[in-house]
Amino acid sequence: MKKFLAILLALTMVLALAACGAKTETPAVDPSNPDTIPDNMTASDGVYELAFVTDVGQLKDKSFNQGTWNGVKGDAYQNSKSYKYYQPANGDQATDDDRVDAMKAACDAGAKVVVCAGFMQAGALEQIATANPDTMFVFVDGWPMGLKNVAPIAFKEEQSGYFAGYAVVMEGYTKLGFCGGGGGTNPACCRYGYGFVQGAEAAAAAKGVDVEINYSWQYGASFSASPELQTMCNGWYENGTEIIFACGGSMFASVTAAAGENNGKVVGVDVDQSFESDTVVTSALKDLSGATKWAIDKYYAGEWDDIGDVPNNLGVETNAVGIPTETWQFKNYTVEEYQQAYQDVLDGKLVIDNTVLEGDAIASQPFEHVTINYV
Repeated sequence: MKKFLAILLALTMVLALAACGAKTETPAVDPSNPDTIPDNMTASDGVYELAFVTDVGQLKDKSFNQGTWNGVKGDAYQNSKSYKYYQPANGDQATDDDRVDAMKAACDAGAKVVVCAGFMQAGALEQIATANPDTMFVFVDGWPMGLKNVAPIAFKEEQSGYFAGYAVVMEGYTKLGFCGGGGGTNPACCRYGYGFVQGAEAAAAAKGVDVEINYSWQYGASFSASPELQTMCNGWYENGTEIIFACGGSMFASVTAAAGENNGKVVGVDVDQSFESDTVVTSALKDLSGATKWAIDKYYAGEWDDIGDVPNNLGVETNAVGIPTETWQFKNYTVEEYQQAYQDVLDGKLVIDNTVLEGDAIASQPFEHVTINYV
């Protein structure tokens, strides 16, 4: 009997240990896929060496914030650095004071490099960077501020916008839409939009067809999803629009919802968004993750002077923009044709206008094959 009880006790302990092991098991991290890296980690000394201050919208917006954050935590994980993100208070209604508080919290936690996403960070960033000259700041979608500890990164969004616009028209779409974020004053979205129209114009000319584009900054000031935006896009699809370029963070959710209800299609932005909705045909990309890691690595390599207060404008020459080929869905436009267009831009044979056309200025441009319906 005692022997039986001893065996039973040993078996119980084995099962208990197995159960404990199951409880502590965590999903595997794939360093090549930053989405598998935890968003939160705990530094034993309370110091977080790499910090990220989000733009408006959600951290996991499947677009601008998430792409940039993946660069920060991906670099941190691969190099065994502590990391943390900070979201300014008041969400979409965040003020400069809210952004200052978030940046100050990052500095107080010992950050060596603080990555700040979005052009709206400028006022707060100038204040905090001036007060913390020994902390380095990466200003994504930014510009030189006269501060050596601020490295601005801007992208040639007009190039990826062009590639997307050219591709969808070559595929056969002639009724297009563009919904932009930032209310028509965000330089990045303005370049995306103008590039998209230029690409559509070039493809329409090559095919000898006419293209109509509904073009709007409505309901996009905060880059957020909204019932109003979804209603507008529903109306567009119902009236013949075939595909809409959703250019503005979480606005993507409203556009894809409308597309799903109307058998419509979508062009994603910033990252390859085809993984988020089967309505997405292609995406106008900029390598947020790669560019962020590049800037952070410059600091640790002792090469910050190469990028601090320098206009770092990244485009085809650094393979920082384009449309995805790994998830190619076009049937009438080939990867080889796209690669030739990419090479033409790289060689200077194809020049895409990078003028920032704010608000309704795009409607006054002299297109021959594209009609803009500004909404």
